[in-house]
Amino acid sequence: MSDFRISQRERESIQILELKGYLDAHTAPKLEEAFQDLIRTERFNIVVNCKDLSYISSAGLGVFMAYIEDVRKNRGDIKLSNMSAKVYNVFDLLGFPLLYEIVKDEQEAVGKFSHKKQE
Repeated sequence: MSDFRISQRERESIQILELKGYLDAHTAPKLEEAFQDLIRTERFNIVVNCKDLSYISSAGLGVFMAYIEDVRKNRGDIKLSNMSAKVYNVFDLLGFPLLYEIVKDEQEAVGKFSHKKQE
């Protein structure tokens, strides 16, 4: 019933996770596994492209909260991009824009890591 896929690639030493479909309690373990793999292999600069994410539940949001501390304590970050208004509203309702940088597109998100290196 819940169709969810993650594709992963690297761009300028930044890990890009592209989410597609419905992220809910049934599919959240796939995203957990992706974050665990990135942390285990010491890749802490992550952009999550939500262009094709059509739905996110509280369980999906919980995955982001579960891993942000591990990523940041290793001098990395998770930046979110390409959200539809519907998905952004869920993040916004729960205060995520205060905790995460949410930007318009992937290029801008990747660029945010370049600025961080220069500081």
